[in-house]
Amino acid sequence: MNKFLEEKAFAIALICFAIFYSMEHTLLGWGLASIGTSFVILFAAIMIATFRVAHHAEILAHKYGEPYGTLILTGSAVSVEVLMLIILMHSGSAPTLVRDTIYSALMLDINGILGIAAIIGGIRHGEQKYNVDSSNSYISMILVAVGIGMVLPDFIAAENLKAFSLFNIVVMLLMYAVFTRMQTVNHRYFFEFSYRSKDTDTAADEPQHATSGLWHGAMLFLYVAAIGALAEVLSVFLNAGIEATGLPLALAAVSVALISASPEILTAVRAAREDRMQTVVNIALGASLATVLMTIPLVEAIALFSGIDIIMGLTPLQGGMILLTMMVAMINFNDGETNALEGLVHLVLFLAFVALVFLA
Repeated sequence: MNKFLEEKAFAIALICFAIFYSMEHTLLGWGLASIGTSFVILFAAIMIATFRVAHHAEILAHKYGEPYGTLILTGSAVSVEVLMLIILMHSGSAPTLVRDTIYSALMLDINGILGIAAIIGGIRHGEQKYNVDSSNSYISMILVAVGIGMVLPDFIAAENLKAFSLFNIVVMLLMYAVFTRMQTVNHRYFFEFSYRSKDTDTAADEPQHATSGLWHGAMLFLYVAAIGALAEVLSVFLNAGIEATGLPLALAAVSVALISASPEILTAVRAAREDRMQTVVNIALGASLATVLMTIPLVEAIALFSGIDIIMGLTPLQGGMILLTMMVAMINFNDGETNALEGLVHLVLFLAFVALVFLA
């Protein structure tokens, strides 16, 4: 019973969904103030639910260790992202939404999460060490995945795009399956790091660890489902708000990326404070890779099946920002340690991304 009482966020999500789903048309008719207020409340409810996703994913991560913990967390985040994208796609959003969301997620994961975590960890601990084999593996895979999935479509004739989408679906899923196998079996030691300090688990975690992993897994699934339900209602107010105010359409993509990455941000900041930079690298770069290798094939398959047109090719600006980000990442993450200055460089790139959402 105590465990059920701890899940107040789930009750909040259900109540918000019931209220706003039933009053959706009425609230839309009350004008821009009502739309904005509804969006803020729904967004807050989703964020509260994502924090519980982070909580349950982190408990599972402690129970099963790396890299399984990171896979659970990034898998949960990508599930939220795909669910929201499917809902927004069917609500009539722009055909560039998927592309813009993946681009936003890459900027948020690599520049935002790594930047903030490296600054916090650098100020608190100085240089923070990790296994350089992990960053090298992630970066090479991300470059190939982005190149195939989001650069090559710009050079494919329109009549061949469906065939290339089928190729993308097969290749991306194959890459993810092979990489996951290597990450968890053949080269698991690439994604682990032996810290000199004692185990970072605290005594406060022990009662939570005593709880069945099945409980945390079930709650993780229920929260992801609740976030999907809230996202369906949120999409209505989001589209209405953008249309009424004339704000950039890219804000929808940024909102999806921010919501899905919230559990990862929270977990990465905690890990950086505890001097667990390997966990941060696994989260930030692993989430980036999972976003490309899982989101693209799933969404493209749904688009092909539903007859929805989507545009995956990056714009020159987006391609330039990703190229700059990956070049900086290759330089910063080739020596097995991070510091606050490296974090600052990535954070500046993230701030540039935010500015370009409104200025480009």
